[in-house]
Amino acid sequence: MDRSEWKAIILAGGSGTRLHPLTRSVNKHLLPVFDKPMIYYPLSTLMLGGLKDYVIISTPEALPHFQALLGDGNCWGLNIEYREQAEPRGIAECFLIAEDLIEGKNTALILGDNIFYSDELGEKVQRGMDANNGATIFGYEVADPTAFGVINLDVDGRPVSIDEKPKKPKSNLAVPGLYLYDKRVLEYAKSLKPSARGEMEITDINRRYLDDGELTVLRFGRGTAWLDGGTHEALYAAGQFIKVVEDRTGLKIGCPEEIAFRKGFISGDQLAELAEQGSKSDYDSYVRVLVDRLTRAVMPKR
Repeated sequence: MDRSEWKAIILAGGSGTRLHPLTRSVNKHLLPVFDKPMIYYPLSTLMLGGLKDYVIISTPEALPHFQALLGDGNCWGLNIEYREQAEPRGIAECFLIAEDLIEGKNTALILGDNIFYSDELGEKVQRGMDANNGATIFGYEVADPTAFGVINLDVDGRPVSIDEKPKKPKSNLAVPGLYLYDKRVLEYAKSLKPSARGEMEITDINRRYLDDGELTVLRFGRGTAWLDGGTHEALYAAGQFIKVVEDRTGLKIGCPEEIAFRKGFISGDQLAELAEQGSKSDYDSYVRVLVDRLTRAVMPKR
């Protein structure tokens, strides 16, 4: 399905102070989650949704490292551009930073430390984009919602309120860092005022759509895992989760090469070229195995 009317933003800024000393010299979104850089996972989530046009927003110090890792995305059939967020002034500032790239487009925003896993992840994201009429956010049941934005639904599943890190949550339905917006999000972002903590809050954007009656909530069920890498414990747990699933299935989670081929972003020949460029790492060995496994029927005989 054509996604040319959509622009994807991956917000990978911040100082990562909760991960010190790991992040004193390295942006947290470049840290490993088992066998891949953290940013591969949010990138893969939106690739599964069919998105090919990206802007990555990060600190001036980190952007050269992201560019060295991801380039312009052409090897995966993507278009990746970069923008600076000089200071962490809130999630919603990303729309102003990327104004020239998202104007007149719908926007899919994902936070760079959010890791999703589900056999229907791509379909869920696609359904959200196809049905979006304003803004679409996702809901995920958590044991302790006080650390998240929390959404309260009525008996018909319609959102009635959103509270940011409430001391007494009205529900256990947290809002993960994955958001879909129509073309008005830039207009709404421009009208925002900083919160008490001096940041442009994404919750205020969502409330604007809620007040307009144009906020949709899609729930992730029990078959979906939502992890992040914001603390040492969370980073370790995410890596363990990825390792267990990959060891058991023999399949990689968050592999852009595989997703690009399966989604038709690149051809079998292009996948083979990527495999030939790889090293002796387990990850690159997996890509080489993919060439035989996935392209056997379509690759020309050599």
